[in-house]
Amino acid sequence: MICTSLQHKTYKEILDILPGLEMAEIRLDLCTLSDEEIEDLFSQTDIPLVATCRGTEIAGQAGNDEKGAVNDEAWEEAERRLTLAVQAGARFADLELEAPSAFSRRFQKLCRECGTELIRSYHNFESTPDEKGLQLTLARCFRYGADIAKIVATCNSAEDAARLEALYSVILEDVESLQGRLIAFGMGDAGKDTRIECLRRGAPFTYAALTAEEATAPGQPVAKDLAGVIYGGRQPWRRPGLRMPASKSFAQRAILAAALAEGTSHLYGYTSCEDSEAALQVARSLGAGVSQDGSTLVIDGIGPITQGLGLQLLNVGESGLLARLCIPVLSAINGVPFALEGYGTLTRRPMNAAASIMAAFGVLAGNLDESSGRELHVPLTVRGTLIPGNAEVSGESGSQLISGLLMALPLCSKDSTLYVTSPKSIPYMYITLDVLRHFGISTRSEMEGDAQLLENEDWSGCTGITFKVKGGQSYKAADIDIESDWSAAAPFLVAGAIFGSAEIEGMDMKSIQADIAIIDVLVEAGALISQLEGGTVCVRRAPLEGFTFDLNHAPDLFPVTAVLAAFCAGESRIAGLGRLSGKESDRAAAILEMLQQMGVEAWAEGDVLVVQGESLTGRLLSGRLLKGGAYTSRHDHRMAMALKVASLGAAEPVVIDDEACVAKSFPDFFEAF
Repeated sequence: MICTSLQHKTYKEILDILPGLEMAEIRLDLCTLSDEEIEDLFSQTDIPLVATCRGTEIAGQAGNDEKGAVNDEAWEEAERRLTLAVQAGARFADLELEAPSAFSRRFQKLCRECGTELIRSYHNFESTPDEKGLQLTLARCFRYGADIAKIVATCNSAEDAARLEALYSVILEDVESLQGRLIAFGMGDAGKDTRIECLRRGAPFTYAALTAEEATAPGQPVAKDLAGVIYGGRQPWRRPGLRMPASKSFAQRAILAAALAEGTSHLYGYTSCEDSEAALQVARSLGAGVSQDGSTLVIDGIGPITQGLGLQLLNVGESGLLARLCIPVLSAINGVPFALEGYGTLTRRPMNAAASIMAAFGVLAGNLDESSGRELHVPLTVRGTLIPGNAEVSGESGSQLISGLLMALPLCSKDSTLYVTSPKSIPYMYITLDVLRHFGISTRSEMEGDAQLLENEDWSGCTGITFKVKGGQSYKAADIDIESDWSAAAPFLVAGAIFGSAEIEGMDMKSIQADIAIIDVLVEAGALISQLEGGTVCVRRAPLEGFTFDLNHAPDLFPVTAVLAAFCAGESRIAGLGRLSGKESDRAAAILEMLQQMGVEAWAEGDVLVVQGESLTGRLLSGRLLKGGAYTSRHDHRMAMALKVASLGAAEPVVIDDEACVAKSFPDFFEAF
C-alpha cells in the first residue's frame, strides 16, 4: 500500500486530502494541529493513519537541538502528541530508535493497550551502514518493541541499495518472519527503486509525497505516480450501500417454530433462498398455512399438537440443517415411522451422527435402501417415538441435530437433560434457544470450560454444555424480525478488506450468529472496520498480515477466510478443518485444491490450514497474482462465493463451473458482487 506523508497542513486541509489516499502519515511535528484536532483526526478518519512526531524535529523548531533541557522538553512534547493520537485510535505510531528508554517503555505499553502497531524507525541522512550495522539496527528495532521495523538510509550507490534490500532475507532470533514486518528503503537517486522494491519483498506499505514539492525526504516519489506503477489501470473494488439477505439459520428455525405454534406468526424481513423455501415447504407438509406479504411471512401454526401427525414422507430439499431439525421434531410429534428425502449435495452428506444421537432417545435412523452401505445418507428412514430423559451426546459432529433436539424435547411429556460433550458450532445452539424463547419455549443451559471461556467468553474454551428442557410445553405464535445474514456478508467484507472497501447496511453488531466472527477475523488480519449509525458496517483496505484463528464454531467462514489469508503477508493458521468434510462438498479438500491451483502455498497440519500469504501490492509487483482458469465450486455455494472473491486478485479470469449453486443461500450474490 502507499502511505502518503502529510506535512505543513492544517486540520481542514488534511480532512480534504484524506479521502483520495490509501493511507497517510500525519507528521504531528510538522502540521499545526490542536490537541482536539489530533484526537478528532485519529478517531474519525476511515483510512489507516500513521502518527509520527520526531523529537529531534521539535527540538530544532525550538531553536536548540543540542542535548539538554530543551531536548528533554522536545521528547516530552513528542510523547504527548503521539499519546493523544494513539489513545484516539491511530492504526500505526512511529517512534524513533533514539527516543529515551523511559519514553520508549511507556509508549510500547500504551500501543499494546490501544491496539496500535508500533513502528520503530531508524534514519541515516548521510550514508548506508555496512551489512553488519544494518542487521544490528534491525535487531534493535525488534528488541525495542517494534511490530514493524523501518530502516531508511541514504544510498550513494547501487551497492548501498542492494544492502538495504538484502535485509529482507535476514533471519532474526525471536522473529518468525519479516514478511509484513519490515520497511527498508533508501533515500536519494540511488535509492529510488528501493521504495517500490520493498513492497515486492514484503513491506506492508511504502511512503510517498502528496506532490513533488512536499517530499519529506530526498527521492520520495509522488503518490499518484507510484500508484500508476503499482496498479496500472487497476481500479479499487468499492461497494457502498449493500444489503444482505435474511439469515437462513434464523429463518429456518423460526419457520419450523411458527409451524409448530398455536396461532398466527409474522416473520419480518424474509428473503427467499432455496434452503428457506424448503423450510416453508416443510411447514406446509406439517399442515401449517403459509402466505407472504412483501418481506413478511405469515404462518398459521398447527399447535397445540394433541395427536400424531401420521406423515409417511417429508422432503427437506438440499438443507442439512432442515434435515437435522426435522428428524427429532417429527420423532416427537409424528407417531409413525417416516422417510426423510432430499436432493443434490444433501444426499452425499454423512448423517451417521444422527443415528447415534437419536438412538440415545429411542429413535432409530437408517438408510432407506438398506443395501447402500454402513454410512447413513438421505434418503433415510426414522422409526420410534422420541423418549424424554437424560442423555449425554457428543457435539463433535456439529450443532444441527442438537438444535433439533432442543426444538423437539419441549414437546415431550416429561423433562429432559441433554449434556453435550466437545461442543462445536456453539453459537448456532444459542440461535435455536433465542428462537425458542420468542415462541414461548423455556430452556436452561449451563456451560463448563476452562479459564479461556470464563475470562474471555471464548467459545473455544467450552468443554461441555448442559441443557435442561422442561417437558409438556407448547409453541405460541410470535412476531419476530429475521436478522440479516453474516454468512452472506462475509465475502463482501473480505473483498473490501483486500481490494478496496465495502459498506453493508442493516447488520446487527450484537448478533449471536456464528459468522459475525468474520469481524474478529478481519481485525486479526489488520483490516480497518468501523460501524456507522443504523447498523452499517464498513471495511476498508489496510496492510494485512498473517493471523491465527479458530473457526471450529463458524465453519461456513472457512472458504472465504482462506482467500483472505492468501493476501495477508506471512503465515496464517486457521483451525477447524475437521469440521468441513460433511458440508455441501468436502470443503477441506476443496479449499486446498483451490489455493494450490491458484498458486498459493498452503497445506494441512492436522486440524489446521496453514497458508503462506502475500500482500496484494506484493503480488502485483512480483507478478504473483493468483492463477485464473477453470475452477470447480463442487456445487457448494460457499466455495462459489470464495472463488468469486479470489477472482478479484487473479491475473486471468476465473471461470466457475457452477455459479447457480449460490441460490441455496443467496440467489442474488453474483449480481450484488
